[in-house]
Amino acid sequence: MKSLIAVGTLAALAAFSLAAQPQRGQQQGVPPPQGAGAASADPGAGFGPGQLTTFKVRDNFYMIRSGASGNCSVLIADDGVVLIDNKFEMDHDAIMTKLREITDKPILYVIDTHMHGDHSGGNATKQALGAKVIAHENARFQMAKSQTTGLPNLTLEDHMRLYHGEFILDLYWLGRGHTDGDVVVHLPEQSMIFMGDLFATWEPYVTLIDYPGGGSLREWTRTLERAQALPFDVVIPGHGGPTDRAHLETYRVQLVRMQDMVREMNRARKSREEIQKMLETEFGWRGFVTTLGLDGVIGEMR
Repeated sequence: MKSLIAVGTLAALAAFSLAAQPQRGQQQGVPPPQGAGAASADPGAGFGPGQLTTFKVRDNFYMIRSGASGNCSVLIADDGVVLIDNKFEMDHDAIMTKLREITDKPILYVIDTHMHGDHSGGNATKQALGAKVIAHENARFQMAKSQTTGLPNLTLEDHMRLYHGEFILDLYWLGRGHTDGDVVVHLPEQSMIFMGDLFATWEPYVTLIDYPGGGSLREWTRTLERAQALPFDVVIPGHGGPTDRAHLETYRVQLVRMQDMVREMNRARKSREEIQKMLETEFGWRGFVTTLGLDGVIGEMR
């Protein structure tokens, strides 16, 4: 049964990512799914460009992005490449084509910020090229429920440091949130932090709490507080372009507001349907975001 839940979760996440961009023939005036935004000529803007696009953030750091799946970040050192997330398996050939346009160096490591397939689906194909995959132990445990290939080679519990050329990468598990295996990647020398889907885009914000995957609204805010205690200026979300500390703080404040509103409605003995309506109206919940999160949020905020 747990395996079926994990498979269903990944399928739903795939559908969400693919739906997040306006589709050809979509009716005008129909609001896009939560987190979606109009396509932009700027490859660093919005939820993501319609087509897989590479853009340079700074020297030796690139992002390969599309609205159909999570961000793939590329760190290039003298001896090879580290990828932070690597989209779906079906994106492998296109990612490699984009990567070879900027470097011919081998992929040494792939860091999965969490277990969802739009971030970790390319693991097996990168391992076939000789890369080692790093993730949190909880993420590997969740993946192993539904797959036998692409499982991480290396895992961490609380902290791991990776030295990669000019880059020092500190990988932290700071607590539950989007799932129970979310990794935050901190680059202290570059004053940069990679949040995965602990912070997935903005304007509007995405707040997917994957309770079958160990997620928690109650703990998410504390996890973000721990991340905010790190020194950084630039924030890379799991979906969306680079942003700053202020946006991350606004995201945390929204989660606090969500907690408070659900808690107050529980105290007032509001019905499940009334709480669902509030989450849809105030926070843009819909579809499987509601399916995965509603009952868990109501239970945690009692």
